Amino acid sequence: MSLYLPVLVVVVLALLVALLVLAREVRSKNLHLWLGAYLTRRTPPKPNGPVHVLFCFVDHFEPAWGRPDYATEVARVKAWRERYATLAAKHRDADGRPPVHSFFYPEEEYRAEHLDQLVELCREGYGEIEVHLHHDHDTADGLREKIDRFVRTLCERHDALPVHPDTGKPMFGFIHGNWALDNSRADGRWCGVNNELQVLGGLGCYADFTLPSAPSDTQTRKINSIYYAVDDPHAPKSHDEGVDVVAGAEGGGDLLIVQGPLALDWKRRKWGLMPRIENADIRRAQPPTEARVDLWVQQHIHVHGRPEWLFVKVHTHGTQEPDMDTLLGDPVDRMFSYLETAYNDGDRYVLHYVSARECYNIVKAAEAGLSGSPNDYRDLILPRPAYRHAS
Repeated sequence: MSLYLPVLVVVVLALLVALLVLAREVRSKNLHLWLGAYLTRRTPPKPNGPVHVLFCFVDHFEPAWGRPDYATEVARVKAWRERYATLAAKHRDADGRPPVHSFFYPEEEYRAEHLDQLVELCREGYGEIEVHLHHDHDTADGLREKIDRFVRTLCERHDALPVHPDTGKPMFGFIHGNWALDNSRADGRWCGVNNELQVLGGLGCYADFTLPSAPSDTQTRKINSIYYAVDDPHAPKSHDEGVDVVAGAEGGGDLLIVQGPLALDWKRRKWGLMPRIENADIRRAQPPTEARVDLWVQQHIHVHGRPEWLFVKVHTHGTQEPDMDTLLGDPVDRMFSYLETAYNDGDRYVLHYVSARECYNIVKAAEAGLSGSPNDYRDLILPRPAYRHAS
């Protein structure tokens, strides 16, 4: 008995330490916000026929990141102008389309000459331009003024946003700077507008593409979903929950939320024990390995009732120099090659490279009850902009 007691004490102490470490990790990484939803997720229904994988790459594209000099801004944009087309031209999806990069450009960093460089890429079929914003302690009126001015600039000077054919209104996808959509940071920084979802929807935002934001405290409880959020104008983070988009059923809310994959990655562990967070972020420290691609697909983000259309939205911050060789070099090149071999056999999987706008159109096609190949619905509602230089 005396021999086993010290061993038992050691084991109990080790378990207590492990639990304390686990609890600290859960709190520090804000896992408590979404872990319950992840652990109780349902297995998606098995589709009939091949699964169409819709791959959407969105970019918090910030030429003025870190407040550099003007020459650095120019060099960052030039790198994308010169290197991305070369990279993307090597790849094709099932429809013969190259990867298309969705550049979410910050309103507060606007320079016509930078947009002109991106417009050239877009005109060649390698990208599309959307709206990004960093703001702090703002008001609803201030938000309206910023977005309205920027949308008009993108349309009138660059023809860089789609126009709704029925209303004639410019439309845009949105990513919130610092992840703080609808004033969702616990400390109230980097937004300030509790009715931001309503304001964005009223200005012509067709969908938000900010999430996932883990491990930030802005991460929502609802994960791996495509859903409508209803704004409570008196409270922050109204998109914490929402109503899933359903095939063949008309839905609605203040803003459509299109999330990327969020998961626990047990193949990459901290201290050999804790799984790392898979948040669909691509950078040098998080290269897009084959195992990560598989994990993205396994989250099976889809419109309910249309499980054969699977959405994979990943993100990056494309102008940060440490990450450019990953984003414009071999790691992303290999990612595209893997997608085209593992998820484009025509039997089990069919691959489609889509922009944020095309992603929205295909979501709306599913909601309308349409089926078949999502390639048929890339321009269902919002047409592709023409793209031109500033005059």
